[in-house]
Formats: sequence, structure tokens, C-alpha cells
Amino acid sequence: MYNLTDRQIVLGVSGSIAAYKAADLASKLTQAGVRLDVLLTPAAVEFVTPLTFQSLSGRPAYVDMFDTSSAAAELHIELARRAEALLIAPASATTIARVALGLAEDMISLTALATRAPIIVCPAMDPQMFEHEATQGHLETLRGRGAHVVGPEVGRLASGHTGPGRMSEVDTIIGALRYVLGRGGDLGGKKVVVSAGGTQEPIDPVRYFGNYSSGKMGYALAEAARDRGADVVLVSGPAALPHPYAVRLLSVRRAAEMRDAVLDECAAADAVIMAAAVADYQPAEAVGQKIKRRREGLSLSLVRTPDILAELGQREGLVKVGFAAESEELLANARRKLEEKGLDLIVANDVTAEGCGFGSDTNKVILLDGQSEEELPLLDKYEVAARVLDRVAALVRR
Repeated sequence: MYNLTDRQIVLGVSGSIAAYKAADLASKLTQAGVRLDVLLTPAAVEFVTPLTFQSLSGRPAYVDMFDTSSAAAELHIELARRAEALLIAPASATTIARVALGLAEDMISLTALATRAPIIVCPAMDPQMFEHEATQGHLETLRGRGAHVVGPEVGRLASGHTGPGRMSEVDTIIGALRYVLGRGGDLGGKKVVVSAGGTQEPIDPVRYFGNYSSGKMGYALAEAARDRGADVVLVSGPAALPHPYAVRLLSVRRAAEMRDAVLDECAAADAVIMAAAVADYQPAEAVGQKIKRRREGLSLSLVRTPDILAELGQREGLVKVGFAAESEELLANARRKLEEKGLDLIVANDVTAEGCGFGSDTNKVILLDGQSEEELPLLDKYEVAARVLDRVAALVRR
């Protein structure tokens, strides 16, 4: 992942049944290119072993800060110095209290006291413990010092009770880490509006006029912009995708709704990226009741939907990026759209090419800005988004 490769992260695992999730977290972070050091409290070892994390990360895992037979005795301060973030997941009530009070009683609390890196805390405990005034006070203390608290989620816990206390899912925690690491990036302090997904124009109460867009490209762009420090607003048509962490999501259905949301958010934006597959046409009139099957067939009268990009083209001081998803004459159609809509950049792709269709996890695009064309190889959509954001960041600075 763009802003995780070669980053030095310390993962602290404290005593909670949710420690098993930390193993999955360690695995995914390592696969993303993180240089991961893992610290466990003695209580955590009751749930999962250091060998588990050593096997997953390829690096030693540390428990006893007084163990002179290991490197931990020398490394504990060094780990705190070189860490780019300290991620505590799961964070038990005891560990949260120690970190809040500055009690260096184990490897996690010692590192938290010594580091100047951002700290991300992911609580996991029984609801009564989480809701206790002491725990809430400690979390408020940590927030006041700039720590980022993720979760907990409401759900069924190991105790059999249901309530707040379930550790956030691994993908949510990774999203929080990427968000924290991205603060101060080349889009820091900038507002970026991204549209995603297709629109659905109603025919009757059970049918709509739409397209095959999955929203994956737009969601990848929203995450990539967040990972560079941007304040991101994602205006999305219906999409079966998780809400990206720290991205403001505005869900819409129709093209007219997307138009209103995008234009409203762009009033104070620095850049807009229109990755949505907005329907070009809508039924002239939506029928109030379900249309029944007829022997003679059915004809629909269609009218044009609002041209969002054309309206945005009139905005001064706004970096405007469009997408051209074509099935023929790719470059000619993309150049025409670039000029007619007054865009700064257009991303052209042939949706009939292998690995580039709607719903795929990859894309192969050409970036056109009026002066040059850059053809990218087949890439993961997040990598495509990162390359697009390279251009957007340069345009915003200019």
C-alpha cells in the first residue's frame, strides 16, 4: 500500500482475547511492506505466543523488558526512537491506563512513554470495563495528548455480552494507520472531492436505468487522497464497498443528487476527481407503480441527466479531473471530453480490455492533460489512484 511500504511501525499487543486479530493485523501489515516490530505484555502471551508474530513479521517479538538474554534490553528505547507510529491493538483497559498515566511497566507502556511518534489505540474489553469512568477518562487523556483512538465496535464479545468493546476490524485499523501516517503529506490541508460508482435512475418502484460501475476506482482514489493528507469527501452512488476510514461519505442514488452534492462540496474544494459513471440519460418520467409484463413490449422515453463536469468546468481555482471509460476510439473521445469540459486532466481507459472492465481490481489507463499523454501499465486500482494523485498534487501546488 502506497504509504505503508518500508514504514517502521511498532505493534503493541496487550492481554485480550482479541489478540488473535493482532496476528492477522501483523500479517497484513508485513505483506504491505511494513517493517514491523511487535511488543507483547505478559498477559498477551496467555492468548498468543511471541513465536506467532516472529513467524509473521520475520522479526523478533519482545515481551520482557528485563530479559538480558534478548535484544529487548537494548532495543526498547531505540524502537521508540525509530518508530513512525505505535499501534496498540488490542488495547486492554490495563494497558490504556498505564499509557495514560505514564507507567512504564511493560514493553508497550515503556515504548509509549519514550516515543514521540503518533500513537493509535484500539480498545478491546468487556462493555462494563469500557464504559467505566476510569477507562473513559484515560481515553480522553490520550486523545488530549494527540493519540488516535479507533473503536471499539458494538457487537458480541467473548463473554457472551453484546455492547461496545469489540476491537475494530483489521482493515479499519489499517485504514486508521494509513490516515495517521498520511497527515502532513503533499495534499495536507487540501480538500479533495471524489465521485464514485454508478447512478440509478428510477423507471418504476422496482426497476432503474443504470450501468455496471462497481465504484472500486473512485473508492481507491478517495483512500489514496486520504493517505496523502487530504480532507476527502466521497460522493458515491450505490456501491457494495466498505466505507473508507476517515473519509466523509455522501451516499446518493440519482445523477441529480450527485450533481447537487458534488457542486455543493466543490464550493470550498481544491480538487475534484469525477470517477463516477454517471448515467447520461434518465426516464422522462418515473412510473408510480410497478410496470407489468405486456405482450406488446415496452418503450421508454429518455431525457439527458445533468452534465456535472460541464458545470464544474466553469469553476476557477479548482483542479478538475475526469474519467473517460470508452469502448472505442479511446484517445479521440478522451481528448474531446478533456477540451469540452474544461478539465485539467482526464483518465482514459478501455472498459473492454482484459483486466480493465467494471468490477475489476486492476485498470490500465492513459493520463492526458492537453500537452502530454502518459500510458500506464496494468496496475492495481490503488496504484492507478496513486499515479493520478501525483498529477493532482502537482496541479494543486501550481
